[in-house]
Amino acid sequence: MSSPTIAHPHSEDCFTGVKHSGTAVGKTETIAGVPTYVSDPPSSATGPKKIVLFLADVYGPFYLNNQLLQDYFAAQGFTVVGIDYFLGDPVHIHTEEGFDRDGWFAKSRKQANEMVPRWLEEIRKRYGYCFGAPYVMDLGATDNIVAGAFAHPAALKEEHFRNLKQPLLLSCAETDFTFPLEFRRRAEDILVEIKAQYEIQVFARVSHGFAVRGDPAIPDARWAKEESARGIIAWFGRFSA
Repeated sequence: MSSPTIAHPHSEDCFTGVKHSGTAVGKTETIAGVPTYVSDPPSSATGPKKIVLFLADVYGPFYLNNQLLQDYFAAQGFTVVGIDYFLGDPVHIHTEEGFDRDGWFAKSRKQANEMVPRWLEEIRKRYGYCFGAPYVMDLGATDNIVAGAFAHPAALKEEHFRNLKQPLLLSCAETDFTFPLEFRRRAEDILVEIKAQYEIQVFARVSHGFAVRGDPAIPDARWAKEESARGIIAWFGRFSA
């Protein structure tokens, strides 16, 4: 019997948003044969190295909004590594008429399923995170990470939550076709049932995509985006101290 859906497949909100302004400070490295955005903490950072695995949405880790978010996490003392499981083919570059979005998803999922395990193994060797949500949950069911977090997820099943072993932060939009209120409450019911360690943020007056592609000119959207990032990095800091 298949596990019931708890976050719908992707909606139109997954492909819309506002491009932010700023200058990315990270670098591109090839890790396990996969292009990876790497953003390092300040040279003044002390203590053991802490890693954030940034598992990007369909725009990929090299989209400016995602680069700036990774740089923010790095500025808080983490080494951030963002895998490009799209291999330079994120969805936003496809503006041609008749683009086969379903075909792109199928191809990208296959690539990601092949790349993520070997990439993660190389990350572990070298250093001792929409599209990314299932991989966050898969990692959260193992001992390979100490905590996980996602914002406005898609393509999740109940088993993703039932199998969870590590602490999880859910950063959610009030309006979200892929993770609507009834699914969010069902996820919470499961987390309570399995006695998980979790936190749920729900931001009013924003929709799916707010954490990376919200319009910073809108006060509610800007606050939600920034508070989501602050909450996630505080969550990681709590469990990686």
